[in-house]
Amino acid sequence: MDTGKDWDMDRDIAEIIVSEAELRARVSELGEGIGRDYEGKEPVLVSVLKGAVYFLADLSRAVSIPHALDFLAISSYGPGAGSVGVARIVKDLDLDIGGRHVLVVEDIIDTGLTLRYLLRHLEARQPASLEVCTLLDRPSRRIAALPLRYVGFEVPDAFLVGYGLDFRERYRNLPYIGMLKDRVLRR
Repeated sequence: MDTGKDWDMDRDIAEIIVSEAELRARVSELGEGIGRDYEGKEPVLVSVLKGAVYFLADLSRAVSIPHALDFLAISSYGPGAGSVGVARIVKDLDLDIGGRHVLVVEDIIDTGLTLRYLLRHLEARQPASLEVCTLLDRPSRRIAALPLRYVGFEVPDAFLVGYGLDFRERYRNLPYIGMLKDRVLRR
């Protein structure tokens, strides 16, 4: 594992899928739309840790109406990386969402199984409404049908990093979404 100063994250990227400028513009558009759609409702934006934190922070600044933030952490595990496994909540909400308008803010939707589990968990708390905003949507791998109200970008079936997405806890801080080179994934 590289730990030295000479490590250059950009050299591990095969292709930039969504540029920094595209991210800024689309997050701003999403925030404006959310502000219009939730006018007078003061929604709770719920983020799943850790990947969606970058997106949530920028999205929150782009939403012009009062809103609250809360966080969940979900552990998904199965027989291997990328496999469909079992999900469980390891950090639950601090706020009571009963009767409130809830917008789940996700970094990427893949199979949809974890999000389906999360939505069922939140629906049991009887929010006034429950919607989903995802920065990235990968419908080619979808197993569970999901109601996605806000989608930033549709992305290919590739291992993506940056803007919160990681590989072994690295690359989250890249200001764009990039596809990792195969040699990095084989390390």
